[in-house]
Amino acid sequence: MGAGAGDDPKPRLSRREEIRQQDEALLAALGYKQEFKRAFTPLEVFGIAFSIIGLLPSIASVLFYAIPNGGGPAMVWGWLVASIFVLFIGLSMAELASAAPTSGGLYFWTYSLSSPRWRNVLCWSVGYANTIGSIAAVASIDWGCAVQVMAAANIGSGGVFEPTSAQLFGVYAAIILSHAVLCCLGTTVLARLQTVYVILNVLLCLAIIVALPASTPKEFKNTAKFALWDFNNVNGWTDGYAFILSFLAPLWTICIVHISEEASNAATAVPWAIVNAIGIAGVLGWAINMSLAFCMGTDLEALVDSDQPMAQIFFNSFGEKPTLAIWAFVVIVQYMMGSSMLLAASRQTFAFSRDGGTVDLSFFKTMHGFTGTPVNTVWFDAILSIALGFLVFAGDQAINAVFALSVVGLYYAYAVPIAARFLGKNDFKPGPFSLGVMSLPVGIVAIVFMFFMSVVFLFPETPQPRVQDMNYTVVVFGGVMILSLVWYYFPKYGGVYWFTGPVATIDLRTPPAGDSSYTPSTGSFEETLKKSGAGASVRAVEA
Repeated sequence: MGAGAGDDPKPRLSRREEIRQQDEALLAALGYKQEFKRAFTPLEVFGIAFSIIGLLPSIASVLFYAIPNGGGPAMVWGWLVASIFVLFIGLSMAELASAAPTSGGLYFWTYSLSSPRWRNVLCWSVGYANTIGSIAAVASIDWGCAVQVMAAANIGSGGVFEPTSAQLFGVYAAIILSHAVLCCLGTTVLARLQTVYVILNVLLCLAIIVALPASTPKEFKNTAKFALWDFNNVNGWTDGYAFILSFLAPLWTICIVHISEEASNAATAVPWAIVNAIGIAGVLGWAINMSLAFCMGTDLEALVDSDQPMAQIFFNSFGEKPTLAIWAFVVIVQYMMGSSMLLAASRQTFAFSRDGGTVDLSFFKTMHGFTGTPVNTVWFDAILSIALGFLVFAGDQAINAVFALSVVGLYYAYAVPIAARFLGKNDFKPGPFSLGVMSLPVGIVAIVFMFFMSVVFLFPETPQPRVQDMNYTVVVFGGVMILSLVWYYFPKYGGVYWFTGPVATIDLRTPPAGDSSYTPSTGSFEETLKKSGAGASVRAVEA
């Protein structure tokens, strides 16, 4: 039958347009207008999560923690144990990301879920911890990339070339500057790169898992007893504590909620990207560590003293030219990892500035007219990352503290909103991704593990450190947090007088673009979702 004369049929929206409107309605319900282009598909959201984890390059960058603190057993079983706990963290973060997918993420959740008395100062501290943790993550990833470049130069020169600290810093600064240029590109370009990152990352992992055992000479192949059981502890700590110190590689898991406003179907895509990336990385990483443990030989001291332990393992197994070829891909994947991390860090800085967490709001919250990306925050984070690199001139342990800082800073920022969900006075309503009755026990395990590991990584590598061997993580992180609180409580001009938490950027009296059914609301989060149509949209996406 035909439509009646008075009917006004509406054209049927495409699936992509329907999801876009759902995403914008949900973001509007949280108080923000759509400023980014939602160009990241669910696969590309997974790509950036998997790229940030890095896997093989991450293992290469922190292998010097595992080899002297247990050798093969620490590499294999340390990775497995820590990966299970990291999955608990990811599950808790995924629930929050599904309920409120914003670029602000951690500090936004902290404010929304904390008790009114503490929400402002907790939101402020989480915002700064997340900022310094993200910038430290960029620095640690790109420092690892610079070390890998120099390791290739050392292998290519037959061991003659030994880089100076100044040369390492120069390569490091060049890598970060190139990442800054790359991250200023349009969102669509950055999104399409993630598929390339995933393919290269997985192929490289599979190649090492298969090719390394097949190519390793007999003199470098280890028995199952040596690889999986014989604990080689050379740093002086007790075996149990040394085993815990080997956890740093799998702890290198960064939350990717900061690109939520650029993701399509964010309430579902972002949480599943977090969980899937951690799960797949845990399995592949365990297989890689198993392969390395069986193929690294028994001279662990030589590996520890080498410029790059994994490069030395490859050299012993493949020879010079094949190692250089494989190592080139390791460097490329590490380079991609750094660009993805700077991308996520710049979005967090942009969001925190948008919500009043910085002084010059106009500079940091400006979107570039041509690329549609926050160019200013990209360069701000890049410059601060370069500044952290100057720690190399204070000694090896000073620059190594950047690795631990990226874990400690981010773990504080992760733990607070997870705890606030259960301790604060709030009306939390889960999104499409929910653990149900398991939310509380999973959250408790995640918080306890993060607290414990944060304390562990404030200690030096040896129980009797010299001045140059001290762990500077507590100085850098503690200094940043103390200064942020001093600024917050500073008389007359401090944040306590003007910071009010997340600031709405949308007039709730105006419907989101393309959504004529939108009705403003000042009620609870759930009521706002229902009235805006976002709640139904989220449930439709889940179905």
